[in-house]
Amino acid sequence: MKGTRTAAKTTTATDEKYDGFTDEERSAMKERAQELKSAARRGSRAAKADPESEVLAKIAEMPEADRVLAERVHAIVKAGAPELAPKLWYGMPAYAKNGKVVCFFQSAQKFKSRYATLGFSDQAHLDDGAMWPTAFALTEMTPAAEARIGELVRQAVS
Repeated sequence: MKGTRTAAKTTTATDEKYDGFTDEERSAMKERAQELKSAARRGSRAAKADPESEVLAKIAEMPEADRVLAERVHAIVKAGAPELAPKLWYGMPAYAKNGKVVCFFQSAQKFKSRYATLGFSDQAHLDDGAMWPTAFALTEMTPAAEARIGELVRQAVS
C-alpha cells in the first residue's frame, strides 16, 4: 500500500454538474470563430464582401417574434447612425464603427431567454454618471420603443 494514491471523491447535495459553458454559449463561440475565419479568408476581398446581407440572412432565420424586432432595430440603426456598419458578432446582428462593435441585437431564442436584447458595448457613448444600462430588454416594438432605440443609437455614436 505504500506509495498508492487515490483521488478524493467529493459529493454534493444535488446530482447537478457544472460543465462550464451552456450549449448555446458554445454555439455562439463557434459562430464567432467562423466569422473570424471568414473575415481572414476574405483578406483583400473584404471590400467586396457584403456583411449586411449576412446580417439580413441571420435575421431572416430568427423566429417571427425576434425577426420582427431585429428588422426594426436594423432599420432604426441604419437610419439613425448610417456610419455604423452591420456585421455578425457571435452569430448576432451587430453594428460597428471603425471595426469595433457599438451595439448588437440578441434574439430571445439565441440563449433561450424570455426577451430579446438590444445591447451596447463599451465603445458606445452612453456614459451617464457612475452607472448606466448597457442592455435593454425588448418584448415588442412600439413607437415609444422605436424612438428610445433611435435616441440610444445616436447617443452611442456621438
